[in-house]
Amino acid sequence: MKIQGKMFIWLSVFILAVAILYGVWSKEPVGTTALFLAFGLSIMIGYYLAFTAKRVDAMAQDNKEADVADEAGEVGFFAPHSWQPLSLAVGGALAFLAVAMGWWILYFSAPLILVGLFGWVFEFYRGENQNQ
Repeated sequence: MKIQGKMFIWLSVFILAVAILYGVWSKEPVGTTALFLAFGLSIMIGYYLAFTAKRVDAMAQDNKEADVADEAGEVGFFAPHSWQPLSLAVGGALAFLAVAMGWWILYFSAPLILVGLFGWVFEFYRGENQNQ
């Protein structure tokens, strides 16, 4: 994590320099504001990663002599399969179509979005993936 924190802090320094140069040369407020906001986001992420790296053990990417296999092991738990993202995608596509074609399409997209959202949140509380 130390490496990632340093990378984001150096990235934020670069973005700040670009924002200042862009603001002076272009005198365009929207792009300058966007670059300063990107600087703020980058410095927040870099500070968080650097702060968190002090509280956790050193990871393999912090060791210059580490191999790829040093970080091997269990990554986490992942759902085996789920149909809920399909429902959310179809509902979201219909919702965006409603903006272009007519708001009445939201009557069809809202139930799909709600079913997909609730199904995805609660999929481990019922059915074959239920936690014991």
